[in-house]
Amino acid sequence: MTLPASLDERFRARAAADGLLDVAYDLTDSPVGPLLLAATERGVCRISFDPDAERELEALARWFGARVLRSPKPVDSLRRELDGYFEGARQDFDLPVDLTPLPAFQRLVLEELARVPYGETSTYGGLAARVGNPRAARAVGGALNRNPIPIVLPCHRVVGAGGSLVGYAGGLDRKRALLELERGELRLV
Repeated sequence: MTLPASLDERFRARAAADGLLDVAYDLTDSPVGPLLLAATERGVCRISFDPDAERELEALARWFGARVLRSPKPVDSLRRELDGYFEGARQDFDLPVDLTPLPAFQRLVLEELARVPYGETSTYGGLAARVGNPRAARAVGGALNRNPIPIVLPCHRVVGAGGSLVGYAGGLDRKRALLELERGELRLV
């Protein structure tokens, strides 16, 4: 049985409004390809460059709870802020993030990562030093490789010791495009 689209939309909106969802998600297009956007009541919990819905939804259910539903309204503010970022009108994100399922070290790395300014870069070793463990560049790289909220938590701003573009889960082409956007060398529209 297929529900009429209007009834389906009302159901999803009502479930979100009544707090019945563990995670709300939606798909959106962006200049760097399609994105899966997801949020809990605590904040943004996932941005995926590879919106293979089944794999992503299973992971979200494991991390946050089984009530995962496509519901656009709870991720609208994230979509708007991302649009502003890609248009060059936004340099910072004002949304809360939900990192609750992550290990303490990864949360610490991501919190420090959020301090890397727009248009600038840091190195894995530099980030390791800022979290108090200057010899943990590889561990920092692993934490960033599993960053659940790229762009908002800007792991694309972390480069190799010599300034080379290395290690980006979204692919080096996306990393380069995001850095060029922030440096004003490229306009993604």
